[in-house]
Amino acid sequence: MNGWNWTGPILDHHMHLDNTGMGVEAARTFKSAGGTSLILVHKPNFNSLPKNKDDYRAAYSKTLDMAETVRKNTGINVGVILGPHPVSWERQIDEIGLDRSTELHLEAVSSALEFTQERQAIGIGEVGRPHYPISEERWNHANELLIEVLKMAKEDDSAVQLHVEENSSETYRTIDEIRRQAGLGRDKTIRHYAKANLSDKFRHGMSCTVNVGKGSICNILDTWQNGNAPWGMETDYLDDPKRPGAVLGPKTIPKRTIELCDEWRKRGKREADLDELLHKVNLDWVERTYDWVPF
Repeated sequence: MNGWNWTGPILDHHMHLDNTGMGVEAARTFKSAGGTSLILVHKPNFNSLPKNKDDYRAAYSKTLDMAETVRKNTGINVGVILGPHPVSWERQIDEIGLDRSTELHLEAVSSALEFTQERQAIGIGEVGRPHYPISEERWNHANELLIEVLKMAKEDDSAVQLHVEENSSETYRTIDEIRRQAGLGRDKTIRHYAKANLSDKFRHGMSCTVNVGKGSICNILDTWQNGNAPWGMETDYLDDPKRPGAVLGPKTIPKRTIELCDEWRKRGKREADLDELLHKVNLDWVERTYDWVPF
């Protein structure tokens, strides 16, 4: 600590980078604001979705290449998450049918797990289920598919970042039930793009990464209690040239870290406790979840 400013690692738990967007420049922007580490999540090209396992491996390789470019050009420590997006599965049903789309999805997970076994990736994701209304039949299939995906992750002892719908605490409850059926531990099951409500009751004891928009820090400190399930801060930065800055910009996590320190001080909380919390958020919980040291 240095005058209530955290001088340890600052990690964006979920970021996308794209060669058609800012790419490595976005990572440099993140670093210039104080960021030290990021988890780079594979971003699907919805305009040209993979048709087979080889297509997925080629797409994953581009994400891995981006990670290496960032490491070499910025010195940022990068962990990679690879996997098939649930929206890809839902969209391809109309094109190739439910059975083939499901088979392809599982092939894509299998391919991603090959990279985790080689430690080129630290987990799979973002997998899950569509975040928008779909038919009851497809919704049931999505949940059955997710159980199979989490079973595969369990076999590999791999962490999973989940893309799911926003339905308050009910989403946590149903996902917790699914991961229980699959046998995957809560410590390996991370809800991405979560609301800034960190109470155990709301989260059903599950891990999450909070999308830290304006006002999120106060909500985090209002609801977090020492000993809760792991959580982190993310931008879900999309690096889409058609949507600059979406969802949150690359400078956000360093800025929110400073904001958290300032708010902690305003509330008269102990400096040592803040040091411990930021160490957990940016290092301890991450190492435990992904078996990866981000600093």
